[in-house]
Amino acid sequence: MGLIQAYKMAIKSIWGNKVRSFLTMLGVIIGVGSVIAAVAFAQGSTKSITDSLQGLGTNLISISITGRNSNRNVSFEDLQKFAEENPSEISAIAPQVSSSVTLKYGTKTRSTSLTGTSPEYEEIKNVHVQSGRFLLSFDNDFRQKVAIIGTAVANDIFEGRNPVGQNMKINGQIYKVVGLLQQKAGGQDQSDDDVVIIPVTSAQRLSKSAVIRNFSVQATTPEAVSSVMEKLNTMLTKIYNNSNSFRVFNSEQMLSTLNNVTGIMMLVLGGIAAISLIVGGIGIMNIMLVSVTERTREIGIRKAIGAKRRSILVQFLIEAAMVTGMGGVVGVLIGLGIIKFVIGNLSKISTSFNIQPVYSLQWIIISFGISLITGIVFGLFPAFKASKLNPIQALRFE
Repeated sequence: MGLIQAYKMAIKSIWGNKVRSFLTMLGVIIGVGSVIAAVAFAQGSTKSITDSLQGLGTNLISISITGRNSNRNVSFEDLQKFAEENPSEISAIAPQVSSSVTLKYGTKTRSTSLTGTSPEYEEIKNVHVQSGRFLLSFDNDFRQKVAIIGTAVANDIFEGRNPVGQNMKINGQIYKVVGLLQQKAGGQDQSDDDVVIIPVTSAQRLSKSAVIRNFSVQATTPEAVSSVMEKLNTMLTKIYNNSNSFRVFNSEQMLSTLNNVTGIMMLVLGGIAAISLIVGGIGIMNIMLVSVTERTREIGIRKAIGAKRRSILVQFLIEAAMVTGMGGVVGVLIGLGIIKFVIGNLSKISTSFNIQPVYSLQWIIISFGISLITGIVFGLFPAFKASKLNPIQALRFE
């Protein structure tokens, strides 16, 4: 019997038991589809975060203060002095005091995130105004109650009116809006457009805390980053006497950490996929064994008229491979559909899910290939069993 005839008989057998064949494929469909969708979700999340980090530049250094075991804390003045001592390596330093605040304008109220910083923040974070102005050194020196707001805030509480020059309340204190930020995320809530920026000295007074725990440092060149980080570590260690009281890191380190986390995620997903496909393979083997039992007389008749053991073996292997192959194709289509219509539209639901749809040809091929291998491996035992049947005993089978 030729391969074409074997394929025709396999299709006839699958089509003759549609429901059973579909249930057999279901484990493979779920396994392949879930792997493709899960990998796309992981890779899309990683790509979005990576693009954000790379957008900040490779010469950005972040300082996070966590310890309290010192007679004093590092101040903005300390870092400004440090920058003045290293003008060839540091171009700008900006403090950051962050909190959640309530805004009020007329009868409208809104909760948003607040950042207290300095004029250097505009250059370091690539944040610019579309109207009005950004912070000035004067604002910090004299604790001016001025604010720059994002478009999400402006659209909500000012309802289309020009916010520049208007007064609003931040946690009950009156601030004057002096600038409107350029739109970055379509003016959506809980995005980069949903923010208020005020002078760091005003933010310290508003939050009733003199301690600044986050700073951004911009090195003059990517090559200067390592030297600056080493000097910052030395300076902060002298202040805190404990290297565990602070963290100095840059975007490349964050990218490296992110890649490690993504690698672990891929291993976990691979394990889940393996379990799913093994379960699907066991289902295939069970159904094929049932099929062998049901078709015992058929196999006996074919052997009695001269069918070779190899022909019976090939027929059942092709049948198993076709079941998993068809399941793999459906699983790939479902996975691609999830990427396009679900993952691709998550950002429309909320900017918290800003995940780019990523189509990984490598994982599509791997998933489909594993589904085929699963069918062949788990179809071997039933195929061998069918090929070894004694024709006389098979003909007597009821």
